[in-house]
Amino acid sequence: MLHTHTTPGSRRRAFRERLASGRLLRMPGAINPLSARLVQETGFEAVYLSGAVLAADLGLPDIGLTTSTEIAARAQQITRVTDLPALIDADTGFGEPMNAARTVQLMEDAGLAGLHLEDQVNPKRCGHLDGKSVVPRADMVRRLQAAARARRDADFLLMARTDARAVEGLAAAIDRAKAYVDAGADAVFPEALADEGEFEAFREAVDVPLLANMTEFGKGPLLEATTLENLGYNIALYPVTLLRLAMGAVEDGLRAIAADGTQASLLPRMQTRSRLYELLGYEEYTAFDSAVFDFTLPPGT
Repeated sequence: MLHTHTTPGSRRRAFRERLASGRLLRMPGAINPLSARLVQETGFEAVYLSGAVLAADLGLPDIGLTTSTEIAARAQQITRVTDLPALIDADTGFGEPMNAARTVQLMEDAGLAGLHLEDQVNPKRCGHLDGKSVVPRADMVRRLQAAARARRDADFLLMARTDARAVEGLAAAIDRAKAYVDAGADAVFPEALADEGEFEAFREAVDVPLLANMTEFGKGPLLEATTLENLGYNIALYPVTLLRLAMGAVEDGLRAIAADGTQASLLPRMQTRSRLYELLGYEEYTAFDSAVFDFTLPPGT
């Protein structure tokens, strides 16, 4: 009721244990706190907070317009309601190395299990768009070193994302990844790899946990979980899937209401009132205060 039953420290340890297990950790991106509850209830073992989703939720493009405090506030709302370890997209760290250091501490305070920092320049853009630029390797190394020094909890996971594949090529992206690990990164997120062979080459070259980004409509293939596990990847990320599903349903619903003058045709596609109340845990609140859930739901709701 009201909050999670685990501590940030225990979730961070659980996250690291799952990454070390040899099993693929499938990680959907939550849209909001309620969807994070659904991710947990469905049986996933970790949840993701996408920078693109957080920006879109504010009606903004994913070009670095959000701030560290905005995403920390959203993160805290989500970590309050789920016992799953949560990994967040911290873009470029929101400024210079000192800003990246502050971002790490903000995300620790928000109850997250880890974050990833990328090597794009500001303003950044979606990792699957053309025209990206990356900072010099030495600049990203300083960014990561500052972030690593700022950690107060050694279990908080620091992941480095490199966007260099699309800018400098695969070999350069691998070389950058190795330098980022030396700078303090616990894991690596190679963005926009082109095919299964590139995923394999990255795994052979880098010996820390690796994340595979399975975003839709991007530059890379949508590999199945069994394929990624056989390749030795540790995380399969589905960052924007739930947002795209939800917004597609919203658009369809609005068109139906506009055309039909009623939402009646949409009822079979809706989450029922009773299911929503179950997800929200009304009965748990009743155990605390019997006046909360002292009504009977209408049939079929």
